[in-house]
Amino acid sequence: MSKQEIIPSPEHSLQISGEEIEYLRKALNAVRDEFRDNPYILETQRVLTVKGYRSAIGSYWNAVVDDLRRKILHRSLDLFNKEMNPRRKIKSYEDFQQYVTDYDLIEGAYKIGILSWEAKKLLHQARETRHIFDGHPASSEPSAIKVMDMIIDCNKYVLSLEYPPAVVNIDDYIANMDSANYRRDEIAVEQALGDLPDVYKAELINRFFDIYKHTGTSTTLRSNIEFSAPILWRFLPRDTKHQIGRRVDKELQSGNQAAFEQTTRFLSLVDGSLRYTATATRQAIFSDLITQLENNLDNWEEEGRVCAKLEQTGMSIPERLLERYVSALTLTYVGYQGWKTYYSWSAAPKIRRMFESFDERSAETFVECVKQSTKLKSRIGNKNQLDRLRTLANILLERANPRGATKQFLELLVDDKRAQEFYRTIGR
Repeated sequence: MSKQEIIPSPEHSLQISGEEIEYLRKALNAVRDEFRDNPYILETQRVLTVKGYRSAIGSYWNAVVDDLRRKILHRSLDLFNKEMNPRRKIKSYEDFQQYVTDYDLIEGAYKIGILSWEAKKLLHQARETRHIFDGHPASSEPSAIKVMDMIIDCNKYVLSLEYPPAVVNIDDYIANMDSANYRRDEIAVEQALGDLPDVYKAELINRFFDIYKHTGTSTTLRSNIEFSAPILWRFLPRDTKHQIGRRVDKELQSGNQAAFEQTTRFLSLVDGSLRYTATATRQAIFSDLITQLENNLDNWEEEGRVCAKLEQTGMSIPERLLERYVSALTLTYVGYQGWKTYYSWSAAPKIRRMFESFDERSAETFVECVKQSTKLKSRIGNKNQLDRLRTLANILLERANPRGATKQFLELLVDDKRAQEFYRTIGR
């Protein structure tokens, strides 16, 4: 139907005033163009011309229910079923009539992102209006104002609004990720996944988790998960992130080392740390990596490999391991002096980046390491190794915001003119 007005002109033989007609005309015309010939809208028009306010309320509410059902079908029936868990799975429009109350219809539309919080509240009020005046003939006669208030709210929050974006089907989306057709574009992934309701986001990140740890996952799918999962992670509720962390904890307890390493890598990939895991899990991971670094000092290839894993694992180091962690990184970076300065070229840039993430507590630990480590003291007797140690100290002065005695010691360390004073301070 064209944009013709729904309420007939005043010259028709009507039983309501011209002022009421004008008000109702404006209210009823504030719907989407394609919805103006909806049977319930047309029925509302007919009954309003004879002051059938009670019937008008019922008819207009039916239009709202009809529109919400169709929008849910467009958005995602699967998502509606997961959110509302109806007594029977909804598969068609007719199933709404049999198994979904108007209350649950509104709640489901809100949960899957069709209605805002405000819209949900006011639609429940409209639902009560319909229940009182159209569902109970013994109720008082509703006024034209009551009808118009309801119509205005229903138009504003439902009937004037276009269909919402359809939710991606998770199975189809993952299948596409396992093909050459997947579009590795950050904006496209954000649009597809960022607006998903929380229940879908939780399901999708858990599917990614399961697929990533599986040894049979194709290289293509694993690579696309590595691209997409960190983007999805940014939109996840904190509870879902903790739930993924607990799954990593369980993998440690299962004793399956290969699966545990893959899930640890997944969490490090999406979050850049292991902060959502239990302390015991982080202790097991960091202790193993620190031991590998300690046992492979001056083995440049292994130092590079282990430092890559440490950088990937992030900075959520348990306090009890912090001293060993800082000491192992420092010794690796400083290297040793032969006929020239020797150190791992692969590990060095990674260690610098890790030091850039150090906090004040880590800076304090670094100072204690410099003061107490006999091995480190034996390596910094020449200027080349001392300069490498100064590089780390300068990073901490710039990035870790040290204070008091820690700051004073670092300033002493980096001052080339006070080298002898520094050596005396550490007892070398």
